[in-house]
Amino acid sequence: MDYKKFCQAKAIEVSNKKRLLKVNPDLDNKSGIYFLTRVDENGIPFFYIGQAVHIIQRMCSHLTGYQHIDLSIKKRGFYSEDNPFGWKINFIHYPVEQLDKMEQFWILEYTKKGYQCRYNKTSGSQGEGKEKINEFKPAKGYRDGIKQGKTTLARELKHIIDTHLDVSIKPEKSNNKVSIKALEKFNNLLDEESYK
Repeated sequence: MDYKKFCQAKAIEVSNKKRLLKVNPDLDNKSGIYFLTRVDENGIPFFYIGQAVHIIQRMCSHLTGYQHIDLSIKKRGFYSEDNPFGWKINFIHYPVEQLDKMEQFWILEYTKKGYQCRYNKTSGSQGEGKEKINEFKPAKGYRDGIKQGKTTLARELKHIIDTHLDVSIKPEKSNNKVSIKALEKFNNLLDEESYK
């Protein structure tokens, strides 16, 4: 990693730590179990429970990651007066050697309390006793990423054209079959359904 990228990564980490400390000023870098909870617009409670050797550092990784919970944090944000349906952050310190056991314990406890376990994919732990409790989404591959990129680009371009531009064939080429086909091809590129 070059120095510039290293500095950018550190700046993002510092910014993310400040953001997390606004949500819970007691967050630190000790080991323990962290609890992400939220209640949705229908009053349904959700949770994600994880273990961390360094809690705030692990929470920072959720802000830059692409796991199911990471994407939900990006979408829902954190709890505040202005965002009552966002994620709350809490934690309990435990020694590293107790993390597996306590993660499993708390996942079970929150499930018993009626929280929806949509984000934890296993019953917790990094080793023995780890059981799958939710379905894993299949990993997206290169082609899926290309397809998603094309769909997003088509949607954005269509919006810009519909809102701000007129796209037509030049008057001097209005009867040109090649130009007519080129316009048809262009319009097909804007149809996001064609990428599904």
